[in-house]
Amino acid sequence: MNNPHCPLPERIATEPFRPRGDSKELTDSSSPTPAELTNCLFFSPDDGRIWLNDQRMLLLHSSSFGALRREIIERQGLEQARGMLTRTGYCSGARDARLIRERWPHADAAAVFRAGTHLHTLEGMTKVEPLHFKFDAQSGFYEGEFLWHHSCEADEHIAAYGTGQDPVCWTELGYAIGFVSGLFGQLVIFREVECRGMGHERCRVVGKTAEQWGDVERDLSYLNASQPATAPPPDARTDRLAASEPLPDSEQPLIGASSAFNAATLALQRVALTPATVLVTGESGVGKEMFARQLHQLSRRRQGPFIALNCAAIPDNLIEAELFGVERGAYTGATHSRPGRFERAHGGTLFLDEITCLSLAGQGKLLRALQEREIERVGGGHGIKVDVRVVAATNIDLRKAVEQGEFREDLFYRLNVYPIALPPLRDRRDDIPLLINAFLKRFCLEYGRKPVGLTMRALKVLLRYDFPGNVRELQNLIERGLIASEEGQAIDLMHLFRDERLPVDAYSVDDHGGLSPLGATTGEGAAKTPLLKSLSQLDADFSIDGLESRLINEALQLNSGNLAAASRALGLSRAQFAYRLKKHQRVGE
Repeated sequence: MNNPHCPLPERIATEPFRPRGDSKELTDSSSPTPAELTNCLFFSPDDGRIWLNDQRMLLLHSSSFGALRREIIERQGLEQARGMLTRTGYCSGARDARLIRERWPHADAAAVFRAGTHLHTLEGMTKVEPLHFKFDAQSGFYEGEFLWHHSCEADEHIAAYGTGQDPVCWTELGYAIGFVSGLFGQLVIFREVECRGMGHERCRVVGKTAEQWGDVERDLSYLNASQPATAPPPDARTDRLAASEPLPDSEQPLIGASSAFNAATLALQRVALTPATVLVTGESGVGKEMFARQLHQLSRRRQGPFIALNCAAIPDNLIEAELFGVERGAYTGATHSRPGRFERAHGGTLFLDEITCLSLAGQGKLLRALQEREIERVGGGHGIKVDVRVVAATNIDLRKAVEQGEFREDLFYRLNVYPIALPPLRDRRDDIPLLINAFLKRFCLEYGRKPVGLTMRALKVLLRYDFPGNVRELQNLIERGLIASEEGQAIDLMHLFRDERLPVDAYSVDDHGGLSPLGATTGEGAAKTPLLKSLSQLDADFSIDGLESRLINEALQLNSGNLAAASRALGLSRAQFAYRLKKHQRVGE
């Protein structure tokens, strides 16, 4: 497929599903159920985000979608518009297929394929009614037939153009192709054989593999998929990743897809090939040094050294020696000459973090080095020419520091040639799932652990958390969670957080399609009685120790004495469970 943003998923090497499936074998309780899929959708009304598992979603007026669709048709023509909307739907279906694969890796194959009908309905484009489908991955056979009720796309097309001779549910066809192809591992083409846009009572679609259809040239033209996507040539990084070798911190790639992140990376790319001095600003933990390293890698100095210095970590009386070097005998203890950071960065990039921690005297010497491109070692008597690009970073407002007399104005203007402001993580929440996935893969490799995921509850809280420590805090939380959780166990809230303040004002969809606060009881009896009041009503002599003892014993009984299973039921590690069990046994003796 020529579209690099939405390639046809490759066949998974280790197929997690049974190779055959038939919708006739399904039961209503086959996971993922509609209730489980609905539980993946939740809302954060105060910050304007809606999530489907780890994917951000939108609520868009159907009429607005119709207006956009109509303008695309009128500007691009019918065939071009059909292709654009088909590919848009394909990307959405492919994303949902990935969600299902990752969220339910061991589910029954037929139930996994059916999940697409529930998700398509949940996302509001149409109500999907599966008539039948069956498949055999080993022989490459797929056949399915579905009804689409209340198609949004048909409604909007009819409102704009009336009924016509051709099917009009292009985005929905693309979704079906993307979802089923993403699970099946080869291209499955859907065709709308009846459509309300053609005057039929409802829309009916049929899906088969491209080989089974035979004549799919026109279908492929809308997908722009006449040729399979080619993978980029491997480089040293991909070779190392393929060999399961974790990259060091200095080589970790920048990760993000949010608009705020993209704005910062675009600014970085613009300035990288120039010799300009760059000032990187942002809160602690946003990744200023990683951006500086990326800037170096994109510059013409990439073959030269990258030298970093945290100015806050060097005492004032040593900063000059660190920056400019020392001649032998310059002071007591200077038994030999050594170069400073400027000399070591010759031909490359010097990154000065927390630049505001330099004393005013140190700022003056740095200014001279930037202006003259020449330094003088402590105790030296001659200048040394240096060819260095300086990237400075700070987590405070330099303009305010200048106004307060804490930072030299002339140095500020020398450094502020090209400023890049890095957004805090709370302003780029769309990147949180990408970062979580990257950190999990990294730490699983480092600790020799099997890949694990997060519980839905933990993921929802992370997507709402403010992250005062930014990306560094998220990285630490994921590492902590992996350490605290048992091998093969999903990481939950108890593994991630200790004394951090958690958000509580997020919402999920309840059993009746309404919004309820996360963690609230859905369905009948949604109003909660305070837990303490409930327990006191059940037992006037209620105590925390008694409740813990009862939970421990019941967990053991329900799991036939299996400590590992009982500990998982209570959200404890096996060691934590064993400790509590032993504690209560001592009390009872």
